[in-house]
Amino acid sequence: MSDDGATRGAAPGEPAAVDAAVEDSPGRGQENVTIYDVAKLAGVNPSTVSRALNRPGRVNALTERRIRAAAETLNYHVNPMARALPTGRTSIVGIVVSDITNPVFFDVIRGAEAAAARSGYTLVLTESEESDEREYDRAQQMMRMVDGLLLATPRMSDDQIRALARQKPIAVVNRLVDDVLSVVPDVQQGIAEAVRHLRGLGHSRIAYVPGPPLSWMARRRGELLAERCEWAHIELVDLDAVAPTVAGGRSSAVAVRDSGATAVIAYNDLIAIGLMQELVETGIRIPADISVIGFDDIFGADFTSPPLTTIKSPLREGGDHAMGEMLGRVTGSGAPLAGFDLATTLIVRGSTGTAAR
Repeated sequence: MSDDGATRGAAPGEPAAVDAAVEDSPGRGQENVTIYDVAKLAGVNPSTVSRALNRPGRVNALTERRIRAAAETLNYHVNPMARALPTGRTSIVGIVVSDITNPVFFDVIRGAEAAAARSGYTLVLTESEESDEREYDRAQQMMRMVDGLLLATPRMSDDQIRALARQKPIAVVNRLVDDVLSVVPDVQQGIAEAVRHLRGLGHSRIAYVPGPPLSWMARRRGELLAERCEWAHIELVDLDAVAPTVAGGRSSAVAVRDSGATAVIAYNDLIAIGLMQELVETGIRIPADISVIGFDDIFGADFTSPPLTTIKSPLREGGDHAMGEMLGRVTGSGAPLAGFDLATTLIVRGSTGTAAR
C-alpha cells in the first residue's frame, strides 16, 4: 500500500530511523503498542507515522487521517517529552496571565489556543495573581517545558521580560517592550471616539479611574486619555489607581462622586461595573447623574443595568496574532501574519447620556 512514496524508506533528506519523538506511549490496556503496530495497521512505514504524528502536514491528508485513525484504534499517543530529545522542541507553548478570574483574558486565551492548535501545539496556562515576583517565577518555571511563552498584560519589569526572551521566543500582549515581540491594540482610536462621544453629550469634566500601578496598559490609556481631553478642551480628573476588579471599582465610587465630574472612564470593564453598582446603591442615577464608560467589552458588559458603554479591544485577535507570530519564530518560518485588525472602537450602550446640569 502506498504512503506518499515513504512506505519503503524515509523521505528525501530525512533519516530512515524512527524519530524519538514517537517514543512508545501506549494507552491504558495497550501496554505493548508501538509505532510499528500503528504503521502495520495503517499500511505505511514507521517513519511516515513519525512525520504524521509529530509534524502535521508533512504527508498527504488522506495518509495522515489513516495513520491517526490507526493510532486512535490502538490507543497510541505521542510522548511529548520524548519528542523533545532529538529536536529540542516539546510542541508545547505557554501563556501567563495576571488573573485567571478576569474575563478580559478569556478571549486572549481563546485566540492563543486557536493559533497554537493550527500549528499542532498544546497550550498550557499559569497565572500570577497580580504579583510581578510570582509572575516572573512562574514564567521561569514554565520556560523549562515550553518552546515559547506568551505574556498577557504582564506586571514584571521590562528587564525581566527581556531576560526571558533571551532564553526562548517570547510574545507580549497589551504591553510594548523594546526588543521583544509585542502586540498592542491601537487604543488611541477607541479613546478618541469615547472623548468625542462624551463631548457631544455636553460633558466638560471627566474622571479617570486607573488600573494597577504595575500595568503598562493602565498608564498608556491614561496618557492617551489626557491628550484627547486636552485636545477637546475637557477637564480630566485623574483619580487614585484601584485593583482591576469589581471590588476595585466599588472602592472608587466616593472619589468619583466627590470629583465633580459628570462622566467617568474606567481602566477596564470590571472597575466600571463595580463603580456602577456602588453608585446606584447610593442613589446616584446612571446616566442621568453621571455617565460611565469601561474598557475591553468583556463578556457580560452588556448584562449590567443600564448596559455598559465601553471601548472594545480586539482581545481574541491579539492573542491569536501574538501566538502566531511567536510560533513563526519557534519554527523558523518567520513569516509575518496578515489580516488582523487590532484597532479599538467605542460601543455605545445605556450607561452614557447627556451631561447633568
